[in-house]
This record gives sequence, structure tokens and C-alpha cells, in this order.
Amino acid sequence: MSGQYVVNICLRYPRGDFPAVVPTLSEAEWKPQVLESELPVMVEFWAPWCGPCRMVQPLIDELAQQYAGKLKVYKVNTDECPTIASNYGIRSIPTVIIFKDGEKKEAVIGAVPKSTLTTSIEKYL
Repeated sequence: MSGQYVVNICLRYPRGDFPAVVPTLSEAEWKPQVLESELPVMVEFWAPWCGPCRMVQPLIDELAQQYAGKLKVYKVNTDECPTIASNYGIRSIPTVIIFKDGEKKEAVIGAVPKSTLTTSIEKYL
């Protein structure tokens, strides 16, 4: 079923310009929104030209809605925020990092199933 959902999203929004649920952070927003957050934070590092990033985006949006109030979810465009990406050793996208108490706790690299991300999230709630 989730594979069908991804296919439907890709057909409806072939260039990946579907309505965003998850806000994109700037470098100025990084510290207050991620490092100083009282809640755990999941950040997807992505770029508009990245095909696998477009595949994962609907899952990230679903997780943001599913964990609303328990987890903050943001995106960082690695082309627009290269310093943040470099500081966290981002070498491949999509990369999802979970932060808790301002510290990087876990990274998931690549287009992975929703269950993989859910398992990572649940460890830090």
C-alpha cells in the first residue's frame, strides 16, 4: 500500500513540487529550532534535484503528521545550507538525522521504508 501511495504522489506531482507539510530550515533557524528544541527533532537533508529525496518526502510528511506534538520535523536543503550539511558529515542524500537534547542521536541514509524511520523515531520519544 505505501508503495502505491508513493507511485500516486509521483504521478500527481512528477517534478516533486507537491504541497510541503514539513518546513525547510535556514541556517539562521537551525540552532533555535533543532539544537534548542525541548522535543526530539527529525531533520531530512535533501536537495530539489535528488530523485530519492522526492520519493521519501511523502513519508517524511506522513511521519510529521503522525508524531505531531511528540516530534518536530524539518527539512534542510543541502544546496542552500552547505555549512549545516558539512557540520553533520552529510555525504549522501536523503539523510535523516534524529536529534535529542541538541545532540545527533541517529542517522538514516538513503530512501528507506517508513518502518525504518518509525523504528528510529520510537527510540527517542
